[in-house]
Amino acid sequence: MNKKFPSKPLTEVELEMMNIIWKVGRSTVNQILDALPEDRKLAYTSVSTIVRILEQKGYVRPIKDGRGHIYEPLVAKEMYEELSIKHLVNQVFDGTPSSMIKRLIDAKSLSDEELREIKQLLDQRGV
Repeated sequence: MNKKFPSKPLTEVELEMMNIIWKVGRSTVNQILDALPEDRKLAYTSVSTIVRILEQKGYVRPIKDGRGHIYEPLVAKEMYEELSIKHLVNQVFDGTPSSMIKRLIDAKSLSDEELREIKQLLDQRGV
């Protein structure tokens, strides 16, 4: 996996393709197409174009396989999640992680189980 994080963030559709690549692992364009939800119809050429953009942005690398390519992730999903959160905290919450957590809790979108899990994580950190 790439130690240097790509500088350009993913668009919604690029993230959709990366989530498939992270889930499936090394993937051909056809494997990505097969992994799309049934209600998500994209042409081969559309997926191929998106994957080439992911390559240009430094998220995947092509591995020659006969006449085609297999695409391998260069950025771990966990790394992308971590850096996306940092970006969100800095851009939306003025660099204050507690503001983001407060908003998340105040939004009442968390189940009791999720709140217990968060409390357990905080307890493990000695907070």
